[in-house]
Amino acid sequence: MGLDGRALGSLVGLVGGEVFVQVNADGLPGEAIVRALGLALGALVVISLTRYLRSSPVAPPPPSRAGLRLYGIAVTALVISIPLGAAALRALGRDDLTPVWVVLVLGLHFVPFARAFRQPFFTPLAVALVAVALVGGAATLAGLDDGPAWTAVVSGLTLLVSASLGLLPRRRA
Repeated sequence: MGLDGRALGSLVGLVGGEVFVQVNADGLPGEAIVRALGLALGALVVISLTRYLRSSPVAPPPPSRAGLRLYGIAVTALVISIPLGAAALRALGRDDLTPVWVVLVLGLHFVPFARAFRQPFFTPLAVALVAVALVGGAATLAGLDDGPAWTAVVSGLTLLVSASLGLLPRRRA
């Protein structure tokens, strides 16, 4: 069986989550523990993905043309928004907030995914990432020097947990 949307999404979440954790954990208090937690959650995603693929699940229906269009718009907005926002923050002398901006935009770009792919687990992921960005931004503005790094790490952990949860069997209504 090939990778369906759930499996592919979890694989992307695995890679993205690990990158966020491992790149941004550098120098944080408890760095070794943070890195180990990221790797453990990554291993959980791999185990979940393996079980999911072995269970021969019924693949969700492919997205409609409108869903694919919505996906394309969301990804394009993400790709455009990240450098524009980073440039604006740099111009304001707050380039330290760039990781927070990336997490905020990443979270927002998941909002239309639930509808586009008929996968409701994208909505709580979007809400969680936006919340992480808002808390991280507030902490950074309040003077927490590690606020941006923690924001990125927590968002990476959130992606890893979501990547595993997205592979759980769906309950029938």
